[in-house]
Amino acid sequence: MSYGLVKRLSLCLCTALVVASCAKQNKQAFYNTGIIYCSESNPVTFNPQLDTSSTTSDASSHQLYDRLLDFDPETGRIVPSLASSWLVTNDGLTYAFQLRKDVWFHNTEYFTPTRNFNADDVIFSIDRWRLTSHPYHYISGGRYPYFESIGLAQNIAAVERINGYRVEITLKRRDSSFLANLATDFAVILSEEYASQLSQAGKPSKIDELPVGTGPFKFESYRKDHFIKYRRHENYWRLSLSAEENDNGYDQDNAEDSKESENASKLAIAINQSDESEHSAVEQLIFDITPRSSLRLAKLMTGECDATAFPAQTELEVIRAKEDLILAEKPGLNIGFWAFNTQRPPFNNPDVRRALAAAIDKNTLLEAVYFDSAIRAKTLLPAASWAFQNDADDTAYNPVLARKLLADAGIKPGFSMTIWAMPVERAYNPNATKMAELIQRYLRDVGVEATIVSYDWTTFRRHLREGLHDSVLIGWSADNGDPDNFYRPLLSCGAIPSGTNRAMWCNQDYDRLINDALKTDDIEARRAIYRQVNRLLYERLPLVPIAHAYRYQAYRSELEGLTINPFGGVRFGGVEKTL
Repeated sequence: MSYGLVKRLSLCLCTALVVASCAKQNKQAFYNTGIIYCSESNPVTFNPQLDTSSTTSDASSHQLYDRLLDFDPETGRIVPSLASSWLVTNDGLTYAFQLRKDVWFHNTEYFTPTRNFNADDVIFSIDRWRLTSHPYHYISGGRYPYFESIGLAQNIAAVERINGYRVEITLKRRDSSFLANLATDFAVILSEEYASQLSQAGKPSKIDELPVGTGPFKFESYRKDHFIKYRRHENYWRLSLSAEENDNGYDQDNAEDSKESENASKLAIAINQSDESEHSAVEQLIFDITPRSSLRLAKLMTGECDATAFPAQTELEVIRAKEDLILAEKPGLNIGFWAFNTQRPPFNNPDVRRALAAAIDKNTLLEAVYFDSAIRAKTLLPAASWAFQNDADDTAYNPVLARKLLADAGIKPGFSMTIWAMPVERAYNPNATKMAELIQRYLRDVGVEATIVSYDWTTFRRHLREGLHDSVLIGWSADNGDPDNFYRPLLSCGAIPSGTNRAMWCNQDYDRLINDALKTDDIEARRAIYRQVNRLLYERLPLVPIAHAYRYQAYRSELEGLTINPFGGVRFGGVEKTL
């Protein structure tokens, strides 16, 4: 071998070693300052106003945006966010919000803000989903499923700018859940200035594809089925709060605007106040889109991911056994259910629905699908809700009764139907396909042949909204702690077009009762009304409540400040990483 060749080979080897060393250093630098979250699927959009799926909320709501109000994740109380305080008139119809100052929107490659957050952004964000005449209402499809499902737009009479940092919202009728709805994942605040620029450029749909918010992270890039990349929002307003403001959760200068100091209760937000030698501020956040649960767990165990979405029930003990992993758990504010398409014969007959409910053994479903991580559901509301009814009526396994009811309804042996099973894992149903297979066997025992149907998640949800299903195994996770958040989106007449009413059930008595429950702030009065609601649902049975599941969050021990958010998407704002 010639000296020249040896020299060239040596030079190439040295170069390769340098490149490898630099790559290793860059990778290590990212792991020191960044967080990788193994997500289970792609978001439908980067604007949670447009979609109710938890995947979209996880990727957008608490990473990119803020809301006027928030929920304290520990107590569930409504606390200030972009609104530092608020007043409510005695008749419960007018809400005046004092807005926080010095809040900056994201500065990105595609948008440079020239002003900070103000009243114009609040009005734009609310009017977009409530007014069909708004220039942005029909952008990206013009569907706002959460707000449609609760009929909120129809109850807002006006959203008015009092000054640059004060907004008044007037309702047509009293709504005791109104503040809670403003604190949900879907009530995000967008940039009116960014929208104006996009409109002038003829690219208004970019507002939902290249997002701009005031949240702890700003959007960098997205590659479908692979990753979403975020960067730290260097001007995030929570980081600049004084210690006094952070402790009290609101601007002291506006304290007199609050009707009760209770409205300004402490907001549990983790602010980096740690020793820099031991902790690293998170500069980057990556959502690693990994559909298979087993692969997400493998990445978590090897350190390729710092946290993971929806660990499978069979993986929980494995995670608990690893010293470098943490499995957080909380009782879930959710409901997994089997809904019947009540607009399709014979499922429009309550006796047929009652027969199908009697054909299945819910206890076996819980044991086989949830193991020890859920409790049997009697109604839509879990035990954590203040309106939970412990003595509510419940369906029971009775195949003899099921066969009789089917025969009385004219349903002959061999009748066929479909059971749609979610293609994704959710806390309220970690394995819908397995549950569908069990139900399929139960139905066969009473003379019903069931076919299991599934599609990719986006197609699945679209076809459900079109009403192509006979029945579906799906569920709901609470967006706030008010009981109305279960009853109205899941079964009200107004929720059918939005797609959240999977039973496509409309009952005027039901709607009247849940509307009456919002006309008073008296908890006992509301609780009495919801008891009537539960009785009506048991008699009409548009869906079969199956389980209230525990929520789990698995992550590596290097992360600090990551908690389970009981009211929606995962939150990485304020999460730190030990070195």
